[in-house]
Parts: sequence; C-alpha cells; structure tokens
Amino acid sequence: MKSIIVLGAGLVGSAIAIDLQKKYKVTSADINQKNLNYLKSNYNINTIEIDFNNEDALSETISVYDLVISAVPGFLGYKTLERVIRSAKNVVDISFFPEDAFELDKLAKEYKVTAVVDCGVAPGMSNLICGYHNNLMNVLNFECYVGGLPKLRILPFQYKAPFSPVDVIEEYTRPARIRENGKILSKPALSEREYLYFDNIGTLEAFNTDGLRTLLKTTQIPNMKEKTLRYPGHIDIILLLRECGFLSEKEIDFNGNKIIPLQFTSKILFPQWKLNKNDEEFTVMRIIIEGIENQKEVKYIYNLFDYYDINTGISSMARTTGYTATAVSNFILEGKFEEKGVLPPELLSKNSELFNFIFQYLEERKIFYERKKIEK
Repeated sequence: MKSIIVLGAGLVGSAIAIDLQKKYKVTSADINQKNLNYLKSNYNINTIEIDFNNEDALSETISVYDLVISAVPGFLGYKTLERVIRSAKNVVDISFFPEDAFELDKLAKEYKVTAVVDCGVAPGMSNLICGYHNNLMNVLNFECYVGGLPKLRILPFQYKAPFSPVDVIEEYTRPARIRENGKILSKPALSEREYLYFDNIGTLEAFNTDGLRTLLKTTQIPNMKEKTLRYPGHIDIILLLRECGFLSEKEIDFNGNKIIPLQFTSKILFPQWKLNKNDEEFTVMRIIIEGIENQKEVKYIYNLFDYYDINTGISSMARTTGYTATAVSNFILEGKFEEKGVLPPELLSKNSELFNFIFQYLEERKIFYERKKIEK
C-alpha cells in the first residue's frame, strides 16, 4: 500500500488526511498535538509531532513516504516545499506561499520531482479551468470571484477564517497583480469594489486580491483579475484598520515597549475569526471566461456553491481545497502523471484525462461546478 505524509493538521490538512486514509497508509504531521490526537483517535491515521522549521527533522521524517502533501501556513510554505524537493519526494502543495514557486522549478527537475503547487480551489480549480479553456480557444478575458463565508453573519466582521488567519490578513495587505490590455498592473488590496448577486446567498462584495499568481506567467490572456468575496460592509472595516495602521508591520514604541501593530491586531482578531469545527459555512466561486472559439464569440460561466458537510463535520473550504489536492495525489500515486518540475494546475489541464478525473473525483464527494456556455 502506498504511503502519504500530510504536513499540517489544520482544517484543510485534516480533511486531506481523512479523505486519503480510506485508500492509502496516511500519516499526519504537525506541531499541534491536539489536532493530531483527534485524527489518531477517530481515523486510521498515524501521527507525528514535528516542528517544520527543523529542516533536518523534516527531511528525515518524510524520507520513507511515497508522496508528501504540504498543507502548512503560507509563511512556512516555500521553505517547506524546497526541503521536500531536496529530499527527492513528489509533492502536492496547498500552502499558497507568497514567493514565486517557479524559483524551485530547476531544483525539482534536478531531483526528478513532480511538485504540483497551488492545488486548491482558488488558486487551484480556477487555474485548472482557465488553463483548460486557454488550450482550446483564444481567451481574451478571465475573471475569478471566490470566497469562504460563515452561514451565521455576526457583526462587525461577518467572517470566519476557513484557513490560516495569517494568510487572510496578507490578502488584505499584499498588492494585487492583475492584467489589463496585456499589461501587468499592481492594484491595492481591497480596491475596485464590485457587488455580485448569487442564488442562495444574495449580494456579496468583491475586491482585488493577489490570486492570479502563476497564471500571470503561464498564460498571455490580455485581461485577467481575481477578487475575493465577502458580505457587504467587510471591506470598509478592514480598510479602516489598515488605514489607521493596525495592519502595519512597522515597529512602533508603545509606553517604552516595541510592538508590531499587525501582531497586536492579529492577537485580537484571530479568536473572533476562528472557525470552530461545527461552524456552518460555505464556499462560493464564479469564473467568467470570454474569448473566441471556433470563430465565434463565447462566454463560459462556472459557478460553485458548496456547503459545510453536516455528516462529517468537514468545512466546505476544507472540502473544496483539500479534495482538489487529494484528486491530484491519487492520479500521481497511480502512476498516471509523471511530468517533473514545478507544475501549477493550469499546466495539468493539458492532460485531458487528469482534467476529467478531478471533476469526477469532486462530484463523487458532492462538490459540483455548474458550467454555462453563452454564444454571442
């Protein structure tokens, strides 16, 4: 039986381990013993307590596994991926680190490693869908709107973090790269507010975030943007915090003590944003692709609405993110995909068998992407 180690036992990492333990020998590794105890007590999952900053311990730990899945927070992601590659292990990564993954492409090829990065919902499925259509038609415009939101709207934030809160804060501060008329532009995070209506939800507000990532390098689509969705009113609250300096990483003096405002703010916000195990939430995504296909103007619209699984207690964001990664992991472990190097999902879409396999795999887990085609 093939063996897998999942680095990270948070909401998404745990969902990945639980899904894969049905078919493979799975080990979950984390520094959080409480999360590990839950997995070990309730599922056929081995556990290892480890500090991912200890590179020697990490290399030794992963050495005996057939596949590594990295579900660590973004600030640990790049160094962790580099260490996994240097250990010559195939890896599927959902850490969504801010660094350029292609910096490790040469290293991955040198070590003959398949390293699939950004393998979640967005980035992830959004990349896969974009790449698929970009291979078949002349795409002129790509838009992705995505968010994970709680069912229960509690003021003032109306928000719970379905993944690492540290990474959420970074979405609100890191400039967003988009492409307009063939040129890559940098826009402030939280900028260019839009309102969109969704069935079963109502109106949500969208704002620029830096989610295009590898698509800016792997495609030449002239117009591209990615926006995050929140309940109306969320943007103004975060803008107030940001403009008043509460999200600043610049050290300040407070009564003779040196503090970093972002660390202080995070300490206050994270307990309020914590998504507890039984908190009901949903994931919503809309992808719009416009261009020329068979000499006709066409528009494709993909809609995803996925809800918290009451039966398993697994969050929607964990499902939609984690099961994309487990689908790809299955394909690799079955020996059906052996390309080497750093590979974001849009490059996987060239393999039509893999593309169809992922959608089928998700549908088996009750995750459905509705597609509509409009010919102009």
